[in-house]
Amino acid sequence: MALTRRALGGLSLGGGAALTLAACGGNDGDSGGSGKTEIIWAISSAWTSWNENTQSGNNSYGHQAMTPMTPWGQTGGEFAPDGTFHYDDAIFAAAPELVSEAPMQIKYVLNENAQWSDGNPVRLEDFIFQWYSVSGNVAHANQEKALPASIDWGSQIASIEQAEDGSILVTYAEGYSDPEWLFSSTVYLPSHVAEANGFADWQTDPEVMGDAIQYFEVTAPTADGQGVLGTGPYKVVDAKLGEYVVYEINENYQGSIKPTIEKLTLRVIEGSEAITTEMRQGTIDGAWPSEFSEEENAKIAENPDFAMETYAGSVWQHFDSNTQNKFLKDVELRKAVFTAINVQDICDKNYPETGVKQKLSHFFLPDSPYWVDHITATGQGSGDVEAANAILTAAGYTTGETLMSPDGEAVTFNMRYADSNPVRKLAAELAQASLAEIGIALELVAIPDGELGNVLAEADFDLIIFGWIGSAAFTVQPSQYFHTDSGSNYGKYSNPVADEAIDKVRSTFDLDEAAQFANDVDAIVAPDAYTLPLFDEPQVFYVNKAVLEGPVVNPASQAGPLWNIREWKIV
Repeated sequence: MALTRRALGGLSLGGGAALTLAACGGNDGDSGGSGKTEIIWAISSAWTSWNENTQSGNNSYGHQAMTPMTPWGQTGGEFAPDGTFHYDDAIFAAAPELVSEAPMQIKYVLNENAQWSDGNPVRLEDFIFQWYSVSGNVAHANQEKALPASIDWGSQIASIEQAEDGSILVTYAEGYSDPEWLFSSTVYLPSHVAEANGFADWQTDPEVMGDAIQYFEVTAPTADGQGVLGTGPYKVVDAKLGEYVVYEINENYQGSIKPTIEKLTLRVIEGSEAITTEMRQGTIDGAWPSEFSEEENAKIAENPDFAMETYAGSVWQHFDSNTQNKFLKDVELRKAVFTAINVQDICDKNYPETGVKQKLSHFFLPDSPYWVDHITATGQGSGDVEAANAILTAAGYTTGETLMSPDGEAVTFNMRYADSNPVRKLAAELAQASLAEIGIALELVAIPDGELGNVLAEADFDLIIFGWIGSAAFTVQPSQYFHTDSGSNYGKYSNPVADEAIDKVRSTFDLDEAAQFANDVDAIVAPDAYTLPLFDEPQVFYVNKAVLEGPVVNPASQAGPLWNIREWKIV
């Protein structure tokens, strides 16, 4: 069973999109005839947490590394390439059902054999554990320990109970509605593992719950039931945070699609050049590079055994401001900075042959019926130095070779970028050159490999470039990016008018109305020059087709080509 979505929209850094439902077919279990029993897939950067619920764990690379073991889509459902949503039949016996609109109540029917990889059953407490992890409620967990990436879903739940027929009923707060309720979060972390490791009182003691959340952040999953266990097709047999995860088939997997790869290793290889080298040497069988390199793609194309899939992706790069910075807290300075930066030049120099264009909406792709250009009218990204100087002069700054603040202080701050990502590095360098034209000496400070999550969570930046990675759901994104209380609002942007508009996005069951509310939010936040969209990044993945079959293009999934890993086969 599949449920259709009409438009790709919202994006997330990692596994934060709300998901849950529909069924797929199986495969024949034939592992082919190449003689190989192991597949090695490259993850293009490190990660710093095992718990995707948290601010530091809300990271694409960790999400990819843990995809083979976790519930489908992290929370029990996944988008197929055509935008239809499929529930994970390893957990659910049927699609969720909206049984009431006031209050909103959703009914979930479990697969009677639903179980974690250690054989323990999926249970009511697992739903509650997920709720408490991301509720933002101090009565549920110490929030200094929980540090949820988003509380948009969890903060709206009134109760989670089990009915007499065994189904799970989630009841939301009075007055709350969600047009994308089908994709809501459900099951992610195994509550029984928390209880077995010293956190038995997690339901009644917020300190214990906070400690349990931290336990899942730092404890590597193991074959003997430590850390994050999954309900997915593979189980962890060895892992090291930010470096690799080794999987074998999960004999307790209850899904209809049976995995066939006896050993699967996902390991970090930083940078497209290194990935290409490893592919050509035969030490890896495939990869989803974090940047699109025309030069490296050409090398892969030379080998007839390699398949290279390029597509218009749902990953977008952007510059964010830290509004706590003593200079960038001034919205007029932020406007001038973003006006001076030439985004199309950044696109053209990074992708001279691909034809990438400036991104003009925070929430929707250009082919969405909901897409509206909210950027052009602001002048942001235009590279118009004269207009930038006019903004500064009107705000009391002294322009010239060195920009001076109204208080007579030289304006300077830094830009953080990923050390091994040439696209982001070049974008930072071009921004540096643009800002020099308005008298700002921008300091470029590289982010060490694997440290992006920590840099964001600690707001250790003035300006920063990074990417959000996509989902076909959009209604959670305005809150995640821009709400004052969002854990993913890394630059601490706050606008009460925006908060009020954000609250309306999920105040309706009508998707078209929700999209209009999202565009209303964009119209408010875009002029505040907190986030400057750069471009929807073209995507590519590589596969040694002489060894591996199964990876397919899926711009709707945050797991990219790994979304259907349970269907992969050795050739």
